[in-house]
Amino acid sequence: MKTIFPLIMTFALTFGLTGCKSDDDVDNDTIGIVYELRNQNFEWTGDSYQISRTFNNPLYDSDVLLIYKQIGNTNNGAPIWQQIPITFYLNDGHEVDYNFDFSKFDFVIYAGGTFDLTGSGYIINQTFRVVAVPAAFGKNPNVDLSDYNSVISFFNIDDSNPVEL
Repeated sequence: MKTIFPLIMTFALTFGLTGCKSDDDVDNDTIGIVYELRNQNFEWTGDSYQISRTFNNPLYDSDVLLIYKQIGNTNNGAPIWQQIPITFYLNDGHEVDYNFDFSKFDFVIYAGGTFDLTGSGYIINQTFRVVAVPAAFGKNPNVDLSDYNSVISFFNIDDSNPVEL
């Protein structure tokens, strides 16, 4: 009996430990969400043009934001999204830049250029999609983060009714 008990305990412990699975690299409690800022005008803050928003519910510490600017429409009217940060190089040699930063509570989109953007179409009636996703995606090479549709598909996000901010 003394030799059987240690064997049974070893078997039980081995079976119990190998039956456990850890998905530490997968964030299963975060659901991707899409926010939309439609026809927004940048505001001059004294040192830069900005659009800022606060989330109704803070993001999880493990979430990240991806922001896409609508740069046009396809022939059938579908929006074309381009990830920011981005620089547009204009024919006259000037540049227009869009960038952003975020915290779990808010985000700011910045516009700047090598010329005065006041009154230009680059800071008036701009539309953006803001996508909150789990940070664990960074370890997965199967998603092209620069492609809005790939991100939406990869995270199985319903973007048919984006949250207006």
